[in-house]
Amino acid sequence: MSTKDEYKQKFRPDDAKLDREVDAALSDVSLDALYAFDKPQLQQDATAQKGTRKGRIISIDPKKDEVFVDFGGKSQGIAAFSQFETEPKVGDEIEFGVERYDAHEGLLILNRKGATATNVSWENLEVGQIVEGTVTGMNKGGLELQVKNMRAFMPSGQVDIYFQKDISTFIGQRMKAEVTQFDAAAKNLIISRRNILEREKEEAKQKMIAEIAEGQVRRGTIRTIMDYGAFVDLGGMDGLLHVSEMSFKRGVKPSELVKEGDIVEVKIIKFDRETGKLSLSLKQTGPNPWEHAGERYAVGSSITGRVSKVENFGAFIEVEEGIEGLLPVSEISYQRVKHPSDVLKEGDTLRLVVLSMDLVAHKLSFSLKQAGPDPWKTVAERYATDMIVTGTVTRVVDFGAFVELEPGLEGLVHISELADHHVKSSAAVVKPGQEVRVRVLEVDPKARRISLSIRRAVEVVVPAETAAAPVTPAKPKKKQQLRGGLDWNW
Repeated sequence: MSTKDEYKQKFRPDDAKLDREVDAALSDVSLDALYAFDKPQLQQDATAQKGTRKGRIISIDPKKDEVFVDFGGKSQGIAAFSQFETEPKVGDEIEFGVERYDAHEGLLILNRKGATATNVSWENLEVGQIVEGTVTGMNKGGLELQVKNMRAFMPSGQVDIYFQKDISTFIGQRMKAEVTQFDAAAKNLIISRRNILEREKEEAKQKMIAEIAEGQVRRGTIRTIMDYGAFVDLGGMDGLLHVSEMSFKRGVKPSELVKEGDIVEVKIIKFDRETGKLSLSLKQTGPNPWEHAGERYAVGSSITGRVSKVENFGAFIEVEEGIEGLLPVSEISYQRVKHPSDVLKEGDTLRLVVLSMDLVAHKLSFSLKQAGPDPWKTVAERYATDMIVTGTVTRVVDFGAFVELEPGLEGLVHISELADHHVKSSAAVVKPGQEVRVRVLEVDPKARRISLSIRRAVEVVVPAETAAAPVTPAKPKKKQQLRGGLDWNW
């Protein structure tokens, strides 16, 4: 053997031996695994590949609807650009849901967390996954939807955050929902729209808490109406609109001012950041009619108003939009009024006099009787002592009866002046509505009192000349004792 051959044998490896060693090392490795060394290293269990991962955006191609995401190492994925509500930027770190692994491309197919799954099927369904479907019908328990090629069911309580009286209005609509339960073998899929709405509302609430402040005016939707007010959804937070803050009018019901679904502008008058409670006002978003009311409705001035409501104690009078006052029953008429409804009705227009004004408490009081002539001012000119006139009994009381001489002018006939004999009960002698002749005993304009007598109205008044003539004493009657020992005058 030459020196050259000896050198090759000593320093060059045996090719056959090397091949045998390589074959032994790669005996358990497939060619697919060998040539996929630069592809994502995924676990063999397909279910373990799924879940939520946080990745960094490395490339964006809106035209191809592609967003490339890097999860570190050699693991990368792709998501649809259309899944993003706001345009993403390279370098953004976002959480994604892994839908599946594309072996051909060597990429993870991703869904942005909270975005709608595009290629959803029974094979890749997950609880918590966001899907989109069309409402095809309803039954007693809820709505039926078509999600891709799958039929799904949404219980009525999962349709909305707020109670919906008629869920049939959703038929034909497309909506996003969250998978809450499924059974691929039984082809049973349960979804919830409410879960998505609650998350969206919570996100909006946190944003609103950081921005909201007392004095702000915001737009909201009337959600629920109660006897004491209404709840308004401001797009993340609900606030109470109390009935006292709905209008400057008094005595109105919330249902008379707003209805569910109304869009309203409200002012935030109180906000507790610890409890999240909001107090709202509707009336404070507009001009305050009471601001210069003292100039328009001075005490003693005459005004015109409309009866807005009649109560036992009087009537409420509206003098302009948002300004009302009280007409007490005692100020309706100089005549006695049993109930305001006997004289007034809603809608009546009256000429009134302003009695009092409280700008702080927003209170006005009026008088109807003082707007007309006062019969007591000239009562002494029309009624003198001993004058006999005709009147009508208006009330009968234990101590006598009241007699109306003219509208707004009443006098009292004491029980002792009802008849020339002892009267046990006033009602035994006179009745309301009865016309009687009375004698005026006393007139007191300041005290607004007239004393009358029925029994003296029938007494014969002796002329003065007759009273001066001598009077012959009457012959005393003889007494005759009757049988039984009784005396009888005759």
